[in-house]
Amino acid sequence: MSHRLRFMILAAVMTVAPLTGGYAQEITAYDFLRIPMNARAAALGNTFLTMRNDVTSLFSNPAALASLETPAASVGFFKHLLDVNAGYAVYGQQLEGIGTVSAGVVYLDYGSFEETDRFGDRTGAEFGAGDLAVSLGYGRSTGNLAYGAALKFVYSSIENYSSSAAAADLGVSYYFPDEQIVLAAGVLNLGTQLGSYAGIDESLPFDVRFGVGKKLEHLPLNIMFNFHKLNESEHRFENYSIGGEFDLSNALKARVGYYNEMRRELKIGNTAKLAGFSGGFGLRISTYTVDYAYNSLGEIGALHRFSLSSTF
Repeated sequence: MSHRLRFMILAAVMTVAPLTGGYAQEITAYDFLRIPMNARAAALGNTFLTMRNDVTSLFSNPAALASLETPAASVGFFKHLLDVNAGYAVYGQQLEGIGTVSAGVVYLDYGSFEETDRFGDRTGAEFGAGDLAVSLGYGRSTGNLAYGAALKFVYSSIENYSSSAAAADLGVSYYFPDEQIVLAAGVLNLGTQLGSYAGIDESLPFDVRFGVGKKLEHLPLNIMFNFHKLNESEHRFENYSIGGEFDLSNALKARVGYYNEMRRELKIGNTAKLAGFSGGFGLRISTYTVDYAYNSLGEIGALHRFSLSSTF
């Protein structure tokens, strides 16, 4: 590949991950794993560790799968910057006497690239680049305590080159039903590369999180607070997010969120505009729910996500 093509791909990769949650101090592989793919989580500022009864918890805290009340499925899609397309699909259900099992996939498609020689002249060939992660999850509860794990295979490709990894997500949560409080902790992307692009092993975007959620008694609001990247020394307690979900009716929910790390990293000069802020809604029609999320990137623009979920 020419230097020009390498630069184009690198620009796409670096734009996707850092602007949506991949703010690791060190350069890691597969930073797309940090991106909240589903619209509900994105609208809440990626504050999803304590969420209950949502099948997409497979991607954030597999322990929450134990709270799944009925079989459920969810799919989502959003068009990223630089014509990058991303999405997910997930299904989960309880198995009596065993626990809750789930399977899901997330992907990023960076589109097609035109190959050129060292002078920038097209050779006529085109190639693609993409990332993919397939997850299998399990959650179980004992009283008010829930625990879970998800194993995933990660694959990334550029032209004829590829890399892969095996990783695990671990989670635990405790629910106080009288106070309607949830405490949760998670370890995400614990694993290793199976094969790398250049033959040099890279670290995965390892992430230790802690969160608390509270459904208010006299207000139809579920408010959540999460710490992200507690394993990193710099800005450790500044990597937090806050989200709130309002039950406007049995069919309609409104959501707002704030991700402090995103706002800090997207600040340009003395202003960040609305970077780090998010919002959205969920509309339930029969057994189907349509979710939408708006995430501001400040001066750079904004992202829009859509998800469709159903119970069975």
